[in-house]
Amino acid sequence: MAIDWTKIYKKYKGFWVALDNDETTVIANGKTAKEAWNKARKKGYNKPILTRMPRNLVSYVGFGL
Repeated sequence: MAIDWTKIYKKYKGFWVALDNDETTVIANGKTAKEAWNKARKKGYNKPILTRMPRNLVSYVGFGL
């Protein structure tokens, strides 16, 4: 099942986010992965999921031969 990160993207575009295991709860954010990781660790999350929200969404259609 697909996870909808629309709200997360709108709020955190251009930032790194640390997510809880449900992959939808933002527990920390930062300008760098290290900053988001350290903030999450300080909150007691040992293995947060890190991802970067893009600044802009770009459509891509692949083509293969």
